[in-house]
Amino acid sequence: MADIQILLVDDHEIVRDGLKTVLQNQHGLFVAAEANDGKEACRACRDHSIDLVIMDINMPGQDGISATEEILSEFPEIRVLALTMSDEDLHVRKMIQAGASGYITKESANRKELSEAIHEIMAGRHYFSSEATRSIMLDLIENRGRSRSIEGTSITRREEEVLRLIVEEYTNQEIADELYISVRTVDAHRRNLMQKSGSKNTAGLVRFAIEKGLIAL
Repeated sequence: MADIQILLVDDHEIVRDGLKTVLQNQHGLFVAAEANDGKEACRACRDHSIDLVIMDINMPGQDGISATEEILSEFPEIRVLALTMSDEDLHVRKMIQAGASGYITKESANRKELSEAIHEIMAGRHYFSSEATRSIMLDLIENRGRSRSIEGTSITRREEEVLRLIVEEYTNQEIADELYISVRTVDAHRRNLMQKSGSKNTAGLVRFAIEKGLIAL
């Protein structure tokens, strides 16, 4: 079996060096590339065959949340594990919404937990630290019933936000600016909405929103 190709994303070189030492000493893991911020991470995913991204959140330039969204919109087969100092609920929720398969904090993580998280994620499952799990449970409680089922599909909160702005005639760039995501991510949400609604154009999306009561005009 081929080694898991890993991209390390952190703006501190000493952190990347430490992670690389830990990971390279584990059978089946290989650090294929490193990045200093989200922009470099996106570029590295295009230049290398990456299986897993270990992603920091707070970085100068493009942060880990928007980078995760951009990477997964272009390479949905890649898995992302957030490894960060932050255990703030908002960061946990945003990384999960962006598509991260796991979330652990640098403070609580050790060699064993990092290895377990990687193998759980690459096996198609999820891994969250106790801090992240608490945030997820709070989010489920607070947002229970907010997702809307449409003929067996589900419109996510972020898709609903994008749809609302489409109805209000925002351009893709304006939507990206409003929601603090990339234009590429907006394009991905628009495609998902059109597929779920069976729409062929923006007018169809507007009609869908009105008919299903997703938008209050």
